[in-house]
Amino acid sequence: MNTEILGVIAIFVSTVLLAIPLGKYIGKVFNYEKTWLDGIFNPIDKLFFKFSGIDSDKQMDWKQHLTALLTINLVWFLLTMFVLTNMNWLPLNPDHNPSMSGDLAFNTTISFITNTNLQHYSGESAISYFGQLFLMLWQFISAGCGIAIAAVVLVAMKNKTSTKLGNFYSFFVRSSTRILFPLALLLAIILVFNGTPMTFLGKGIMHTMQGDTVHVSRGPAAGFIAIKQLGTNGGGFFGVNSAHPLENPSYFTDMLENISIILIPMALIFALGYYLKKRKLAWTIFTVMCIGFLLLLVPTVHNEMLGNPGIAKMGIMQNMGSMEGKEVRLSSAASANWAIYTTVTSNGSVNAMHDSLKPLSGLCVMLGMMVNAFFGGVGVGFLNFYIFVILAVFISGLMVGRTPEFLGKKIEAKEMKIAMIIALLHPFLILTSTAIASHLYAGNATEYASWLGNPTYHGFSEMLNEFTSSSANNGSGFAGLGNNTPFWNIACGIVMLLARYLPIIGPVAIAGSLASKKYVPESSGTLKTDTSTFGLMVFAVILIVTALSFFPALTLGPIAEHFSFK
Repeated sequence: MNTEILGVIAIFVSTVLLAIPLGKYIGKVFNYEKTWLDGIFNPIDKLFFKFSGIDSDKQMDWKQHLTALLTINLVWFLLTMFVLTNMNWLPLNPDHNPSMSGDLAFNTTISFITNTNLQHYSGESAISYFGQLFLMLWQFISAGCGIAIAAVVLVAMKNKTSTKLGNFYSFFVRSSTRILFPLALLLAIILVFNGTPMTFLGKGIMHTMQGDTVHVSRGPAAGFIAIKQLGTNGGGFFGVNSAHPLENPSYFTDMLENISIILIPMALIFALGYYLKKRKLAWTIFTVMCIGFLLLLVPTVHNEMLGNPGIAKMGIMQNMGSMEGKEVRLSSAASANWAIYTTVTSNGSVNAMHDSLKPLSGLCVMLGMMVNAFFGGVGVGFLNFYIFVILAVFISGLMVGRTPEFLGKKIEAKEMKIAMIIALLHPFLILTSTAIASHLYAGNATEYASWLGNPTYHGFSEMLNEFTSSSANNGSGFAGLGNNTPFWNIACGIVMLLARYLPIIGPVAIAGSLASKKYVPESSGTLKTDTSTFGLMVFAVILIVTALSFFPALTLGPIAEHFSFK
């Protein structure tokens, strides 16, 4: 047990130690300072812009940034729909996997363009290598878009008074070539040398010691897995995701992939401090995020290491903790650790089945997605936190009688209206969708029997988690839910679409509005936002909003299930 705890601590400490210098490097990329990769990628970037005809030096306002983002996403949506619905005759399909149905292709396409990677299919049997490679490209594009839009908000925060906020295409390309690609290439190489396949050959044939013949799926998995983790994409090349020994061969690769999940979201906070020259503010934000993250991580790891009380009543020893749905080679602590890392970000990959977690562990997993601001997805996690900062500044100003200002810009009714709409959108999408699904199931339990393998409190948790995961652009799921149906494919697709773009549009609109305002120098009447007191205020706002929004629903699912064990 002590060894397992040391592994959990080593992963967290290693991530922080790597995130600090990476954050400085990302800050330099945003600021167009010279980096050691410029000699390699400057010519490549110029080639991209020359081929596309895009002027990367043209300054854009916040509306033009959003137009560019949405245009890129629309074009790739159409291309991906075409590929997924025509895989049966397209190249690189040695295992002859069929094309997707329209509703499943709709769900999958939206899932990947929104950085969600919710998968209602099993990768090795439902998608060709060409389809996998196309989706892997999207893992770069969606993550690059997230980082680029975060850069736009940072520019707005830095400018004293301006409507010009850099160039989205330039930020996007630099994020992809200088941040995502080098890290993904390095991780993919390590994975290949540790047993993850990277091949275009079809299924391999293996003969077991007892004489059976097994057809083992493989493919260009290492590259897919590397960017799925680093880009907080999640998903899996194989059906069981990172619990598969070819996706995650050992405890060493488990540590590396775990670090990769949260590395860039964490580094972006330090990039903020470097870029804005406000390191104290960055550490305040980092501290708030870490407190929330650890409050979810510690009880989950402890809970899973204790074992399952239902199994204990049967007189079965659980020296390794609660191991149902977990890999013996990874341990209960490492599995619980991954579950929190992947749900406080928008990653969503799994190395154990969340459906097998104990009720309170499942509650912590869902809370990470419900908050959706403790690190979050690459780029967009900070945007979600930015909304809570705006709310906290305004509320704090009212409480202490000071002008609600953030970085020298007054926060007024316009910004508050947008912030409140975005803050309420997340619970609205989750709770409304879950209510509709619950109503349908309750009225037609026979017709929808395939939805739930466990139609009790746990079944409600499965439905609640599915829409929570969709709205948080996370992609993880309670595997007991039968979700490859037209209802779940279309409903989750709509939720993913709204939950991706509206929470991007809102913060960018606020940042653009504030950037255009007159800069007010800091004075004795200014509310300081880089102090522990303000950090506590932000945390309190997050806690209150989350508790008021989600506690009633959680009582119907994981909390009720927990007390049913007593």
